[in-house]
Amino acid sequence: MKVCAAQLELKPGDIEFNIGEHIKLIKKAIDFDMDLIVFPELSLTGYEPLLAESLSTDISDSRLDILQTLSNEHNIIICAGLPIKQIHGNLIGLVVIQPQKERTMYAKQILHADERPFFVEGRGQSFINFGNEILAPAICFESLQESHAIEAKKCGANIYLASVAKHESGVQRGYKHYSSISNKHGFITLMANSYGTCDNFLSFGSSAVWDKKGKCIANLNESENGLVGVDTISGESFIIN
Repeated sequence: MKVCAAQLELKPGDIEFNIGEHIKLIKKAIDFDMDLIVFPELSLTGYEPLLAESLSTDISDSRLDILQTLSNEHNIIICAGLPIKQIHGNLIGLVVIQPQKERTMYAKQILHADERPFFVEGRGQSFINFGNEILAPAICFESLQESHAIEAKKCGANIYLASVAKHESGVQRGYKHYSSISNKHGFITLMANSYGTCDNFLSFGSSAVWDKKGKCIANLNESENGLVGVDTISGESFIIN
């Protein structure tokens, strides 16, 4: 399986613009025969908790149809972030778009305290199955909690997809943590981070991949658009700008 993490600068609150930026990177992933691409936290709106109520929607939103078409036509799984509206509050969602299938979603289960005024916690872990691979999505703060990785491992996951919006110190902490859980649990781990303005901080890019021994085998810098990924069979890593 060839999987990649996407890194891009987002325009706060502008879903149409951000979809256009997603399409550019998805097309690059298609050119390199990727099976899956994962985007940063709330990638379709930007990480903007103050705007979440006005931007929240559902996974059937017609604006996502172009992404579904790309998935159907090119057999690629697309994981993109979006605030999802529910009766009891908004979720930090990761929409999973698979070829010729109904869209599904994973919702962040462990919120940071700063997020609680704007979002509610998701319930239950979901997985993406591809051949013999079991991929576990994790969204930002929860991806730094050991309990989340342990639960993913118990359920058979061997690839960990961290979709994040992290500033510089968060990236530094993430690099140490993802290396540790990859080595401890035998994960291949991908971190997809944005760069530029997010809420009240600057997201620091540096999206990366760790192998099952915890070695960082490829990474982008803090301010470049591109893809970073790995062939899970051969172990070959790659960077696409």
